[in-house]
Amino acid sequence: MEHLKIISEKENHLFKRKEIVLEVHSEIFPNKKLVVEKIAEKFSVSPDVVAVKKIHGIFGSHIFKIICTIYKNKEDKETFEKETKKLKSEEKKE
Repeated sequence: MEHLKIISEKENHLFKRKEIVLEVHSEIFPNKKLVVEKIAEKFSVSPDVVAVKKIHGIFGSHIFKIICTIYKNKEDKETFEKETKKLKSEEKKE
């Protein structure tokens, strides 16, 4: 996975987060965990405050659009993010 390109960045004060749309060039579909780490590195935050909403591939190309949010702290993320069964099972495995 190569560098992340910021398409849009919006501050949402009501939910205490940044809403970001990124573009990445990759030969294969990006791993969500790796994407979270790259976003945290790019914005100099902890991976605990990054939530990836969607990774969308553009058909016929190696360009992927990533929709994510970065919260002010972990408590805000836990308050506003819905935890899925898949995420719960992944946390239990770790």
